[in-house]
Amino acid sequence: MKIKAVLAAVFAIVLSGCVGTPDSEGWHSSQKEAFLKILQHDTYMSLCNEKALYEKVRKSEDSRLMSILLISYANNLANGCMDIVSFKKAQEERKSEKFKTDYTFYKQRVDAKAIRMQLRAGQSIEKILQPYVPPYREFTRLVNAYHTLKKQKNTSPVLLHKIRLNIERVKLMKPIKSKNYALVNIPEYTVRIIENGKTAVKMKAIVGKRDKQTPIFSQDLQYVVLNPQWNVPDSIARNEIIPKTLKDPGYLKKHRMVIRRDYNLKSPALHFSELNAEAYVKGEGEVPFKFIEVPSKKNGLGRVKFLFPNRHSVYMHDTQSKYLFKRSFRCYSHGCVRLERPKEMLTYIIGHYSATPLPEAEEMYESLKTHFIKIVKRLPVHTAYLTVYVEDDGSIHTFKDVYGYDRLQKLTFRE
Repeated sequence: MKIKAVLAAVFAIVLSGCVGTPDSEGWHSSQKEAFLKILQHDTYMSLCNEKALYEKVRKSEDSRLMSILLISYANNLANGCMDIVSFKKAQEERKSEKFKTDYTFYKQRVDAKAIRMQLRAGQSIEKILQPYVPPYREFTRLVNAYHTLKKQKNTSPVLLHKIRLNIERVKLMKPIKSKNYALVNIPEYTVRIIENGKTAVKMKAIVGKRDKQTPIFSQDLQYVVLNPQWNVPDSIARNEIIPKTLKDPGYLKKHRMVIRRDYNLKSPALHFSELNAEAYVKGEGEVPFKFIEVPSKKNGLGRVKFLFPNRHSVYMHDTQSKYLFKRSFRCYSHGCVRLERPKEMLTYIIGHYSATPLPEAEEMYESLKTHFIKIVKRLPVHTAYLTVYVEDDGSIHTFKDVYGYDRLQKLTFRE
């Protein structure tokens, strides 16, 4: 048995490509060779600000310096090469009562001690780096596009920079190990559902206005709501609903709105004339009464919305403003994402991510009553800002910097 165990261990080491005794830093010769090859081509686009150190490592193959570079490379891969501090400062300067913007970065912990232990154990460099590689097809496609275009003499440096910036954005997306996800690409005004690396659903979208931007974040889809009521946010109540109702006492009735102390339609009705509503025009803070648009075929949210609960109160939904999808510029919402073909999205989600039979969901839809359908299979939803996108057929598309992030986000190194 002991002989078999030894042979199995030797066989495992041979498979990993690590034969022989590691040096004092834990490096096997095959690991050095593999890492230098990755660095030569910058396979994962993560040399960034370590090009000077790379030159020292390339010339000397010094194991201590190589260890430092490996840990730094892993950190650049996991957490990007973007100047997040300066960007956050610029974001704070832009924020105001009338300007809403939010961009969430998902950083990872890189365990230097664990990496050194993996080296000594003889693990391949690819396996050591794998936990930090963004699990999205968008990363691989953008990297391949960058390498391909850089080899072409007539490629614009502006385009290369734009692609590079988007590579860093994908690195900073939430690292969810899921082959299936929904991607809302804001500059493209497009929503996709990605299934096992392929586009299963694709449609146009309407996103937040330039001063009421759709936030960048990730969250799991949890519910589909059929025939939703619209719970008017306090900010919209202050800035739009109350002023319009003060001017036109019939505004609420025309728009099928009622007033309650909370967002429960079954709670006692309130009357606008009793509320001293003028005191809550503009300003900030909670409004102690709520406006609700009741479910109907003319509801502002349409007939369906897709909830991925988040602190921004953002979701995907149907809309009455179908004509806006004919426009090339589609920043018109208060931050939520309006869908071009919500019924198609509903059919796909119900069929692939819920336990509710489609005929039953259809009955709920036609009832004009509010119904909640739970999502039973994980589907992360990413709102992303990719001004370059590589399609399934390999074509590269660029989009306008509608929120100004191409301008505000800087790399931590010179290209």
